Amino acid sequence: MEHVAPAIYTLLSCWTRFYKIGYSPHVIWDEAHFGKFGSHYLKREFYFDVHPPLGKMLVGLAGLLSGYDGHFDFKSGEKYPDNVPYQSMRVMLAMFGVALVPLGWYTAVELGMSWRACHLVALMVLCDVAWLCISRFILLDSMLLFFTFLTVFCLTKFHNQQYQPFSFDWWFWLVMTGLSIGWVNGVKLVGLFVTALVGLYTIEDLWEKFGDLKMSYRDQARHWGARIACLIILPFLTYMAAFKLHFIILNHSGPGDAQMSSLFQANLEGNDFANNPLDIAFGSKLTLKNVGYGGGLLHSHVQTYPVGSNQQQVTCYHYKDDNNQWIIQPPWDEPVYDSSSPLRYLKHGDVIRLQHAPTTRNLHSHNVPAPVSKHNNEVSCYGNATIGDYHDYWVVEVVDDLHRGRREKVDRIHSLTTRMRFKHQVLGCYLRAANAILPQWGFKQIEVSCDKENNPKDTHTYWNVESHWNERLPPGDARYYSSPFIRDFWHLNVAMMTSNNALIPDPDKEDILASKPTDWPLLRLGLRMCGWGDNQTKYYLLGTPIIWWGSTISLGLSLVVLGVYLLRQQRKYVDMEPREWDHFLYVGKIAFFGWFLHFFPFLIMGRVTYLHHYLPTLYFAVLMAAHLIDHAVFTSRRLTEKTKWIIFGVISFSIVACFWWFKGLAFGIDGPINEHWGLLWRKTWNIYNL
Repeated sequence: MEHVAPAIYTLLSCWTRFYKIGYSPHVIWDEAHFGKFGSHYLKREFYFDVHPPLGKMLVGLAGLLSGYDGHFDFKSGEKYPDNVPYQSMRVMLAMFGVALVPLGWYTAVELGMSWRACHLVALMVLCDVAWLCISRFILLDSMLLFFTFLTVFCLTKFHNQQYQPFSFDWWFWLVMTGLSIGWVNGVKLVGLFVTALVGLYTIEDLWEKFGDLKMSYRDQARHWGARIACLIILPFLTYMAAFKLHFIILNHSGPGDAQMSSLFQANLEGNDFANNPLDIAFGSKLTLKNVGYGGGLLHSHVQTYPVGSNQQQVTCYHYKDDNNQWIIQPPWDEPVYDSSSPLRYLKHGDVIRLQHAPTTRNLHSHNVPAPVSKHNNEVSCYGNATIGDYHDYWVVEVVDDLHRGRREKVDRIHSLTTRMRFKHQVLGCYLRAANAILPQWGFKQIEVSCDKENNPKDTHTYWNVESHWNERLPPGDARYYSSPFIRDFWHLNVAMMTSNNALIPDPDKEDILASKPTDWPLLRLGLRMCGWGDNQTKYYLLGTPIIWWGSTISLGLSLVVLGVYLLRQQRKYVDMEPREWDHFLYVGKIAFFGWFLHFFPFLIMGRVTYLHHYLPTLYFAVLMAAHLIDHAVFTSRRLTEKTKWIIFGVISFSIVACFWWFKGLAFGIDGPINEHWGLLWRKTWNIYNL
């Protein structure tokens, strides 16, 4: 009988998540991104994104099981054609949203809450409009929420096995906690926040065991070993496994190639890098890839700098383009390159000019501050095939070769494998492309500058030849090109984090979808998920107000209650038995620190933020609200059963009624939005067209 209630809640969850799920046949909000990523898995094309691959692989799996062939662009707002089973894909991903409700119930059970409090947790998870809305589309958020809930559930299950350490159940839930950590981080790196919660719990747990003088040193070591193996090594291996599968599936060249190393790209099907000539010679046309994580291809275009020298811009660009092509030329004081003369191979110490193939201008630097990195010199393109000066001279310095080893073993520079630096012969600075982004006049591309500081270990000053064309040289041998998984794994993760940190608010334009973290707890602003025309079905991401406001108030109230209890304890009042007090603190710490660890990082992040970033955080506020109500009302020895029933009924009715009032925001609103009255509970919500 104990499973009847959660079973009913699960059925209700199915109804809310699946009802009218395919009503809008258009690409809604971030379906434009994640649907497209799913398509890349079905076409096996390599792409790049700021999030880990597990969630997007599950999107691709949903497409595969639905019969989708991967050939749809998922342009925002576009209508789905008949051959795209978007409804089936939405239903499969909504299953993760369905599972949130039983997970919420059983977590409340494991936290030792009363049956009424369990009902409240399940009701709040079931009836929150934001959790409902985000679960009904082809997005990652339902998976992120599911694995966050699952991690907390497994942790509470493990906690309740502490009385029988090293038993089967103890090991099972410890392993499940580790796997859940790996999975939640494999969907989004926001999973690190719930990982930190498990880490804090584990530190406190081991500290308590360290103080247990009855426990032998052998058992102490076993506890430490179990935690290290299951909560550090196992999650990391699980996380890595997602990337291994990601690389195995995406074995064809695609739009995200340039974010990866040249060696990695050479092993993708449809990429001809491995067939390019191996040795580099004067007269070769090539592209230069920055070795630094997140680095792009050396690029120039006809547009000029609006500041500094006003010469032709030089940038780093992450996509294949003819403007990435350069020709190795001898200095001005040497004979002009002659294609009939003997081949002259490029070696360490050679002085060269790099001529931009499309415009014939030369890579150039001078004593002009770079537009963003003011302490570095500007890099531009200057002159043409016959006009230039000694500021066009660059000295080639070999760093090493990934196949042959140290610089001493590198006689000739090879494409793909040789890493080198370009030193300006006159100024002594080094060609560098880090992660400084140019303004809109530079098309938001990466700034290239000449770094005055000679840091031999700065990989952002390392370059390798990627594409290479020279009819006088034979094609290369693919046996020279191997890219180890660990190196690719590390490279992709650093590139992801670098790109994620670059998602900063654009001061040049107003983003009406963005919001600040301080807006979230009291639901100051919602988010329009689609067009807002009279003839469009409209979805608005907004939480159920009574749940958000009540849970936020409970967080502040929990600190007040804790302070009162501590003051009373100091005055020798006995409000709870030691076991009750420990349980009260345990549930409060899970809820409060879970909320704090998920919320505080967003306050110090520089990147742009949106309301959906608060959705995992909300879960811990909900647990805190149920915990305080349970403590003050449902388990109170002073209140009568009738009073408890009345309070439970009023709270439950308020949650359901508030959900029913706002349900249209998740199920879709048709017609002119101004005709749907009563939705503007806060003037800051941009629901209506004013």
